[in-house]
Amino acid sequence: MSVTTLVAADTSTTALEAEAIHILREVAGEFDRPVVLFSGGKDSTVLVHLAVRAFAPASVPFELLHVDTGHNFPEVLAFRDRLVREHGLRMTVAAVQDWIDRGELEERPDGLRNPLQTVPLLKSIESRRYDAAIGGGRRDEERARAKERVFSVRDSFGHWDPRRQRVELWNLYNGRHRPGEHVRVFPLSNWTELDVWRYIDQHDVPLPSLYYAHTRAVYRRDGMLLTPGPWGGPRPDEELTERTVRYRTVGDGSCTGAVESAARTTTEIIQEIRASRLSERGASRADDQMSEAAMEDRKREGYF
Repeated sequence: MSVTTLVAADTSTTALEAEAIHILREVAGEFDRPVVLFSGGKDSTVLVHLAVRAFAPASVPFELLHVDTGHNFPEVLAFRDRLVREHGLRMTVAAVQDWIDRGELEERPDGLRNPLQTVPLLKSIESRRYDAAIGGGRRDEERARAKERVFSVRDSFGHWDPRRQRVELWNLYNGRHRPGEHVRVFPLSNWTELDVWRYIDQHDVPLPSLYYAHTRAVYRRDGMLLTPGPWGGPRPDEELTERTVRYRTVGDGSCTGAVESAARTTTEIIQEIRASRLSERGASRADDQMSEAAMEDRKREGYF
């Protein structure tokens, strides 16, 4: 990058950081039991990094909640636990498998567990009486996410209605909600994938290793590169080959695809993203490709 480009990027991420920290402090002031929805992915990790900076030298006043599908990458789970220990954070894990074992959820015929996260999420919010759930969603990820406000009210069933979105002017956020309702909060709403990586680069934010190029056995299904795991695969007609890949997003291994890449540093990843024409979810999330309204339908039901 040129010096001018570097200065512009630094100015942009500084303003975004200030906005996100302001939002996190607003949450701490307006709500009684906020929680950070944490997956171990890059966006939620940046969110935790921002929370640490927002309240230093005091400890982060939020718990973390991870809805574990049981199909997470081992590297991500190891990173999650290490980050929690290093920052002395409090974390609750809601395991999808527990709901399946109790008969409250059934495995899907396609084996995907990402869509099964909604019930454990809503039940955890209800049982632990969280009144604000802070997520790392960004408006550039998917068209349904672009309809969100920074403070997004969910009804007593945890459902989202885009018609109830409130006007947000001059960084004024309205956290009022009725008993039984809660508010989803998105401090990274105005960030892009490129902004997140620039921030990671500038602040040396650690991430799970699979975000960087590495050699991995993968197979192609529906145009995506998936890797074998406890979720199964490959099928008899799917060839397993070793490729140099990285992940742009992490989640349920049964539907999160890798992209071929030689980018092993944050600088190389930034250059790669600048040249890409595909959004990260469009390039690597099979569950978002099930229908045009897949994400919006799940969000209405209470999904992240």
